[in-house]
Amino acid sequence: MSTLIHNFDKGSPSATEPISAEAVQKLFSDCDDFILRPVRVGLTASFQVYVCWLDGVVSEGDVSEDVLTEQGRLSGAQSGSEALRLVQQGAVWRAAIQTRTRLEDLAADLTAGHAAVIFEAIQTAATFEVKSTQARQVSEAAIEKSVKGPRAAFVETLRVNTALVRRRVQTPKLKLKESTVGRQSHTTVTLLYIEGIADPARVQTLQRKLDSIDLDGVLGSGDLEPYLIDHPRSPFPQLAHTERPDKLAAGLLEGRIGLLCDGLPVGFLLPGTLALLMRAPEDRADQHLLASGLTLLRWLALLLALTLPALYTAAATWHQEMLPARLLESIVRSEQAVPFSPGTVMLLLLISFELLQEAGLRLPAQVGQTVSIIGALLVGEAAVSAKLASPIAIIIVAMAGIAGYNIPNQELSALLRFLRLGLVGLAILAGIPGITAGLAALVWYLCTLECEGVAYLSPFVDSDGGAVFRTLLRKPQWAYKFRDPNLAKHNRRRQR
Repeated sequence: MSTLIHNFDKGSPSATEPISAEAVQKLFSDCDDFILRPVRVGLTASFQVYVCWLDGVVSEGDVSEDVLTEQGRLSGAQSGSEALRLVQQGAVWRAAIQTRTRLEDLAADLTAGHAAVIFEAIQTAATFEVKSTQARQVSEAAIEKSVKGPRAAFVETLRVNTALVRRRVQTPKLKLKESTVGRQSHTTVTLLYIEGIADPARVQTLQRKLDSIDLDGVLGSGDLEPYLIDHPRSPFPQLAHTERPDKLAAGLLEGRIGLLCDGLPVGFLLPGTLALLMRAPEDRADQHLLASGLTLLRWLALLLALTLPALYTAAATWHQEMLPARLLESIVRSEQAVPFSPGTVMLLLLISFELLQEAGLRLPAQVGQTVSIIGALLVGEAAVSAKLASPIAIIIVAMAGIAGYNIPNQELSALLRFLRLGLVGLAILAGIPGITAGLAALVWYLCTLECEGVAYLSPFVDSDGGAVFRTLLRKPQWAYKFRDPNLAKHNRRRQR
């Protein structure tokens, strides 16, 4: 675990100042949750120690029972050094005990949920891990729903999340490397990988990136993600987010590297590719033929969500000859009374759709869904009645929106909504040639992206045609003999 040097403000004790009750109290001055009390060892002993902790961060019951009460076992000690030796040998019992001789290490332990016993005579402190157990309980995933698979989801407590992964990958080869990130927040970030499967060079690269992060605090995924990806200016998600431990464990078994951050109820998987973002955890639980059909349907939904409004705009504006006569007659009849062009109507409807969706997300859960549904019905019906939009245009926007909801990754789904606005603009300007040019530029840009040495469009840009088949169509589980060579370079065999 890397150590982050504390930045002591002007007027605070120096990082090199000896440990004493006065120095610790000065360091936590104006902190009403800081508690420091003198305790006479064994009541009759000739010396006293100081016990300190941060209220709310620790469990007061554990402090009373395992730290304060147990000081009576030190009654035979005649000096601070002898008392410390007894503590280290188990006179004061606790699962995790550390001996600190530097003020900065003691401060880090206190803020991390430890209680400290300060022996002033020898300028040393013993810290005991007594973190508060008040945390959100493991519950069902809110976004990545499951019918046949596990339903547990990550929580905001790091050690609970690592335990959830350990339960699914019960091997000592599952390695966890912790780093402390954030000058002020001192957030613990854990790197997870399976030794012998993950690429060691990739693990070292990510570890160096974590150690080089220098910012005030990590309070969300947006504070961490730009420092880990290869193309931070790209709008495309390059980290796969998941709230399910089974999906993270499956990625580790493939040779990917996981990331868990204290305070965040999500896990990250690297390298991130488009194929990984389009994969749903439920695919592993479904029968292979059903999973193949659902996977193909998901990729079709991706194309529809991206291109359907633009194709309608181009056909209605520039290429009426491409439409069947009866369909063209229906479109012309519905567009006759609308005072705006098909492209303008499509842009207005797509923007209205985004506003309604954002309103539903920002409102409380009890009313958000109702407002978005009623708003969509009222706005659509009113637009048609006022002859501001044609019914066909509203149907096209609704179909594109429903197709976008089939994308498993929410960040990718949001990006597609903005990309289709751009394609509609190109369709207004140049019709089908404009859409073709836009899609060609998009594919070219995606081909330039890489994540930890793996192409973003892998396996579609690889020479192995079978990998494309395995991505779009699921084979029976017994047919997957080897891991992806882009992820696991040494131990590729998954089963006999």
